[in-house]
Amino acid sequence: HLLIFIMFLGIDLGTSAIKLLIINESNSVLAESNISLHVSRPHPLWSEQDPDEWWRALLKGIEDLKSQTSLSDLKGIGLSGQMHGAVLLDKKGEVLRPAILWNDGRSGKECFELEDAVPDLHRITGNLAMPGFTAPKLLWIRKNEPEIFSRIRTVLLPKDFLRFRLCGEAISDMSDSSGTLWMDTAARDWSEIMLAATSLSRDQMPRLVEGTSPGGVLRSELCREWGLAANPIIAGSAGDNAAGAVGIGVIKSGSAFVSLGTSGVYFVVNPRFIHNPKQGSHAFCHCIPDTWHQMGVILSASSCLSWLSSILKQNEGELISSLESSPLKPGEVMFLPYLSGERTPHNNPNAQGVFFGLRHEHGTKELTQAVLEGVAFAFGDCQQVLLDAGAEIDEVSLIGGGSKSHLWAQILASVLERPMIRHDSPEMGPAVGAARLAMLAINNGSLEDICQRPGIKEIVEPNLKYVPQYRQDQERYRRLYRHLEEDFSE
Repeated sequence: HLLIFIMFLGIDLGTSAIKLLIINESNSVLAESNISLHVSRPHPLWSEQDPDEWWRALLKGIEDLKSQTSLSDLKGIGLSGQMHGAVLLDKKGEVLRPAILWNDGRSGKECFELEDAVPDLHRITGNLAMPGFTAPKLLWIRKNEPEIFSRIRTVLLPKDFLRFRLCGEAISDMSDSSGTLWMDTAARDWSEIMLAATSLSRDQMPRLVEGTSPGGVLRSELCREWGLAANPIIAGSAGDNAAGAVGIGVIKSGSAFVSLGTSGVYFVVNPRFIHNPKQGSHAFCHCIPDTWHQMGVILSASSCLSWLSSILKQNEGELISSLESSPLKPGEVMFLPYLSGERTPHNNPNAQGVFFGLRHEHGTKELTQAVLEGVAFAFGDCQQVLLDAGAEIDEVSLIGGGSKSHLWAQILASVLERPMIRHDSPEMGPAVGAARLAMLAINNGSLEDICQRPGIKEIVEPNLKYVPQYRQDQERYRRLYRHLEEDFSE
């Protein structure tokens, strides 16, 4: 009977909020908390947060959870977090400056310098040097804040700063660390070459563990404050996308998900390290041993529909339901969804949104359909990049806010020519994945038992009648970008 009361804490440090939840062994959520966070933008392109604010929010979240349930039987803690951020600590473990976040764009010039300094960068890391990654941020610090750079004892990723406060040790996992550009991603270890290129050493990096392994133990004073019976193990844990994959059971080679969030992610699990960085795909370690993953990332997905809804003064649900009343054949209007530039496959921050093919008779319905299809074609580009690199894609789960729409799932299935699996709870998310990693870290069951997929709501098959037309439209979409590329400017 004692096993019924074993609890696991999942902590997901996002950009806009920190989410905490407690689950039991059967993955039932017992308590949850969501604390908002503030992003500071002191200069153009800058995006920063105060790591101490994360810690205060975490402690507040714990108080929230304690008001909902007793934490005395907490056995494991898992962490998930926004990737790529740079938290700099001095020799006393104090924060030296605000954390530079994943969406900070100040280090564009440093990316070129890093690519020049390490011609082998793509092979070692599996990625292009982009301002989002951690290594170029440290080059920027060295150049612009040398006195701070000279005092750096430890560089940590956001979630690992929380771990440092929880257990007193500098530890990270493979999935999050492969987003720094300091890792030899195939070897699952720090790369001396990449560290040297940014004047850093292995001594300044956290110890690496697998996401499913133990990665610290909660400090005794926190155990007392939280009312715990014993010191829980902290899992190695994961970056947010890998944790999200564990949360929805995307763990086997060939399994994949498409996330229709504000931005979009096409994530596929690989049995080995394969990469295609020149087309803007990411290759990272998965948070499961001997497993990797690739991602195509589009910078505007469901945010395109939000943008259209704000212009047309109609809510998103109304826009979609107006299309669902009659069978939908491929539309005549084309939309390029590059409202924030684009990552995969163009790696072009200057790409812009475009409607093409408008006539007098076109109105709200046609614009809405064009947006849904344009986002689907952007995912079509991502899929092609992943397949070109050697990925094998079997089944695709559809998650995120946009997955609530059957129609959008139907369009995606027909464009990608693959069934889309819609789940009962598409928002399971990284906090659940983090809690599941905590279960694995204390050997509380097998990978397959713990990381099950949520219930399937429906499997949406491609509409074979329209697949040939969508193939032609995908090519037209690509041609349109190529014709306009030189006109996209800063």
